[in-house]
Amino acid sequence: MAARPIDPAALPSSGWRLAPDPASEAQGLIVSGFGDWPTGRALFLEFGWQPGTSPPPWLAELLRLAPVTNASGGQDRSVALAFSYTGLARMGLTDEALASFSRPFREGMFQEDRLRRLGDRRISATDPVDQSPWLETVIADGPIWSGNTRVADPTAPLPTGNSLRIAAAEKPEKLILTPLTVHALVLLYEKTEAAADGWAATVEAALGEHKVTVVHRLPLFLAVEEADKAKNISREHFGFADGLSQPIPFDDQGAVILKDGSIVVPDGVHGVPLGEFVIGYNNGHHEKAPGPIVPLGAETKTAGLVPHDRAEGFADFGRNGSYMVVRQLRQDVAAFWDSMQASADKVRAGDPTATHVTADWLAERVIGRSVDGHLLCQKGTLGIGPDGMPANDFLFRGSDPHGAGCPLGSHVRRANPRDSLAPDPTMGPTLLAAANNHRILRRGRKYGSKFVEAAADGDEDRGLLFMCLNTDIERQFEFVQHTWLLNANFHTLYDETDPLLGPKGPMTIREMPLRRIVDVATFIKMVGGEYFFLPSLPAIDYLARL
Repeated sequence: MAARPIDPAALPSSGWRLAPDPASEAQGLIVSGFGDWPTGRALFLEFGWQPGTSPPPWLAELLRLAPVTNASGGQDRSVALAFSYTGLARMGLTDEALASFSRPFREGMFQEDRLRRLGDRRISATDPVDQSPWLETVIADGPIWSGNTRVADPTAPLPTGNSLRIAAAEKPEKLILTPLTVHALVLLYEKTEAAADGWAATVEAALGEHKVTVVHRLPLFLAVEEADKAKNISREHFGFADGLSQPIPFDDQGAVILKDGSIVVPDGVHGVPLGEFVIGYNNGHHEKAPGPIVPLGAETKTAGLVPHDRAEGFADFGRNGSYMVVRQLRQDVAAFWDSMQASADKVRAGDPTATHVTADWLAERVIGRSVDGHLLCQKGTLGIGPDGMPANDFLFRGSDPHGAGCPLGSHVRRANPRDSLAPDPTMGPTLLAAANNHRILRRGRKYGSKFVEAAADGDEDRGLLFMCLNTDIERQFEFVQHTWLLNANFHTLYDETDPLLGPKGPMTIREMPLRRIVDVATFIKMVGGEYFFLPSLPAIDYLARL
């Protein structure tokens, strides 16, 4: 199958890559955010053929127009492709194959218990078949897209209608269904807006001939300012440097290498086994990350799938693939800065000596870093690291154990506490290792236009298409969301959640010898989301032959 590999120049600053064999099979998105391509398009696809019937040759047509990028190096544009559970069921995978996927993927992000775990929906006291009230961290009328997974029968037709609803299931579980059903996600990365628009239009028109509809689309971009190019950073919509802290995979069998071909040595702070992000390799528990299987047959052999080493009669469908969490998060930039200004004014009104407390000062403590990405510490900020980026090889126990600089409840400290949760210094290495067992590999992009000012901005839709890779959704993404970000009692705090992603509430900021408690509002709302499977290129080839 034709494939476009990634550009080595787009590799992260750590310089890691996959060895030639896995690189030829894995999607390039695993090792790169495609940073050389400043723009792109996310196309959310719905399959229009009837469940139980053979799919039309849409995938072959997509691969002709937009070959999926592998991880080998060198391309003129890039493509990634992922499927929801309902999408794979509609593609014709057998019941045995579908049952071999992980439970979170099979249930979908909108299963009742998973929604509560992710903080997306409050428990309703109303009639369970009516629409339930949504938390303020979700858009007002409820999410607009998902895979609309049915636990009882994922291939059954969905009820008609365009409004969000809760439908009675064949089992006691209740299903929350969104107006739009997404069976697959295509990500196109290009160098110019015109090229991205033209490419996306060509793909959309061609897929329409095969009963595949683009039901939702988002423009993706980096938009690095000229002044930030010298700093080697990009910013999210609130104005903060983004994407600075990523795990560095390693593999004891040599599947991860440096640019010179040498094997990656585990990094002392960010080193995480490859099996945490790619199926088929050893994970943090010294086990091969499990993945799905399909029955052996002529199609598996032709596609290049190998027999599974533990499931006799089945091919390894998951190897060199990953699970991808996707959440569309709308950012209200004006509300964020209005809240920071109001809180700063309130602090200064109550304490005339707090002249240093400004909107910028508070915003940096909500994030935990300066606007240019430098970690806050007791004496200011950490400096530049050896790679020319903001220093990132730090441990909280050494740089700021009590949160006097970077608040204990700040976003960066919750999202990756490193050794911060250690009760004493001797436990630091143990807690760091434990924290690294929950790391995720982020691959998100901004969508929407750049924020100018509230008066001229109106209700512009902008935000982040959050995307992350992990092999254990429950232990990685869901753990980070539930146990760290939304934990009201995180790190000795009480009744506080993540000040950036959580609902409105208090945030404690320690200042010697005092502490300040400020109120933060809700700035980010979930528009839609789903758990996807990011297949290897042989697995995609197999799907194209069904």
